[in-house]
Order: sequence, then structure tokens, then C-alpha cells
Amino acid sequence: MNKGETSSMAAAADSEDSETATAAKVTTHHLTVPPGLTQAELQELVHSISEFHTYQVGPGQCSSLLAQRIHAPLLTVWSVVRRFDRPQTYKHFIKSCYVGDGFEMRVGCLRDVNVISGLPAETSTERLDILDDERHVTGFSIIGGEHRLRNYRSVTTVHEYQNHGGEIWTVVLESYVVDVPEGNTEEDTILFADTVVKLNLQKLASVTEGLARDQVI
Repeated sequence: MNKGETSSMAAAADSEDSETATAAKVTTHHLTVPPGLTQAELQELVHSISEFHTYQVGPGQCSSLLAQRIHAPLLTVWSVVRRFDRPQTYKHFIKSCYVGDGFEMRVGCLRDVNVISGLPAETSTERLDILDDERHVTGFSIIGGEHRLRNYRSVTTVHEYQNHGGEIWTVVLESYVVDVPEGNTEEDTILFADTVVKLNLQKLASVTEGLARDQVI
């Protein structure tokens, strides 16, 4: 290969990288109030959304951010959300979860999830990407299994509020980015993924509000 051919190949590679970078878009979830939140709540969450819920979305991908208000203290909610080894506690469509002998809950650990029948999925292998007990942030990626959610990455953050009357509540934010499956539209994919996440967050509210009531008693 002569020098001219090498230069041409390098230029072509640079051009391809540039086109890919140009095609990718940065999400702007911090500019839109998720259903269920107030504008005032969003303003307090803008920094967190920008830091943890912003994605580079390439061609053939989509992303969304959902929120859930929960009438329970942050620590009660976080105690459930952080359990990477027990997603079935609040995730509707998980039949079982296996983490293996000698499991340690730390970044990089894996779980194998079995999904209930009726969904376009059977199993999912997932990796813990972040677990921050101080800032109450966790997230995971789907890295294998029999399902249609390719390159799915998700982040969940937990935030506590208190008004002047002393009432305490928690807001949970969950976002994701995922490939649009072949034969589906971006709208179809977001509708499906949003529905699953929304149902999970609603069950999380039910579970943790029940725990909070038990703690008071």
C-alpha cells in the first residue's frame, strides 16, 4: 500500500467518524417536564437530569425520561431501587432473577433475568453500570439474552423533597436509551419501553409507600 492510498483511507475514516458524530444527537430531557412532575420540581432536578439522564442518541436509537412521585422517604425508596439482585421486588414483568454464588453488588456485576410469558422477550443478562449510595444513582445495561431491547441502557436517580409544612416525598427519575428494533418505529419503541418503565415505577411507589406505612406503625 502506497502513501497516497494510506492517506485516502485515513481521510475516509475521519470523514466516517465525523458523519457518525454529526448524526448522533444529545438528548434534552432537562427541557421537558415529565408527566406527573411540576415545573418547580423540574427546576430542582435540572442539574441531575443533565448529569445522569443525558445520552448520545445515534441513528436508529431512541431515549425517554419518566418520573414517579412517591409518598415515602428517600431512604425507604432507595433501599428497594438499589437492590440490583432483586429487581422482581418492583418490576412487573420479571419472573425470577439469578445472580450466582458469591455475588457481590458492585459495578460490573451481572444478573440473569427471566421474563414472564406474553412479552417479546424470554431472558435478559444485565450489568450494573453505576451504584452510588451517596448520590442515590444506579443504572444498568442489557448485554445479552433473548429479547428485542438491543443496547438498552438505563439510569435511575432518587430525590427527596420537603415542603414548608414538613411533608416529605420522593421523586424517582428513570431514563433509558435503546436501539429501535428492525421493523419498528421510534414511536412504537418508546411507547413499549415507556409503558414497561411506567408500570414498574407505579409498583415501586406502591411497594415503598407500604413499607413507609409499616415503619410508622
